[in-house]
Amino acid sequence: MLDRLLTTLRARFGSAPALKEVPKGVEVLADMANRRVVRRYADKPLDPALLETLCAVALSAPSKSDLQQADIVIVTDTGQRAKLEALIPENPWAKAGPALLVFCGNNRRHRLLFEWRGRPFVNDYLDPFFNAAVDAGIVLATFIAAADRVGLGTCPISQIRNHAAQVSDVLGLPPHVFPVAGLGIGWPSFEGVMSPRLGLDVSIHRDRYDETGLREKVAAYDLRRNETQPYKTQRFVDKFGEAPVYGWSEDKARQYSVPERADFGAFVRAKGFKLD
Repeated sequence: MLDRLLTTLRARFGSAPALKEVPKGVEVLADMANRRVVRRYADKPLDPALLETLCAVALSAPSKSDLQQADIVIVTDTGQRAKLEALIPENPWAKAGPALLVFCGNNRRHRLLFEWRGRPFVNDYLDPFFNAAVDAGIVLATFIAAADRVGLGTCPISQIRNHAAQVSDVLGLPPHVFPVAGLGIGWPSFEGVMSPRLGLDVSIHRDRYDETGLREKVAAYDLRRNETQPYKTQRFVDKFGEAPVYGWSEDKARQYSVPERADFGAFVRAKGFKLD
């Protein structure tokens, strides 16, 4: 099983740590390293009790100062799903699963504690928003890991933040509650896709942040990515032309060459947050 873990890590990162001893839970580590994105689901129902159980497991994740600032909205109603799906047409696979989840940051409950006690909320700046967003992200990641363990497939949907105000209206989110990400979920109809990642020597630092040789390392990753998971299409060919070598770095530079979610800060402020 250690061999499987190391082989999976090499497939993901191009290298693996020099692990000699078999760690406890190596099977789970190997499964987690082999995490796959699943965008196609079988036509099979999902027990609502199992879905709620996975939410409970996810909400067992660490929370900043025990503030518990994450919520999960389970969307199964046909009408509600249609409203959300209309906002994310670039994600048609979101319609295929039995449920669509939206993970939210919630700083409202914390503020209500002060209101109920007649005390001023003196921390009204960026930190409350950031804490709630991080809490929601941790819960999302924990849910994905839990879903993997029971054989479900998932894929996060960040695009809901492109339409944060509309999503908020559809879900009836009150002030200081905001959508962080959606999540498609269902029983996989195929094994999913492993996304190769940047090398460990790019993302893991020791004692101090280090960018030594970063450009060369990213170029090496571009080549490895093309060998294992080449991009099927190139973005914005009308603007940039066809690149002879099209890797991760070119794709991401093109992706963010146009404004995206430029109104999100205004939405967050409209939700009542001060971002000073």
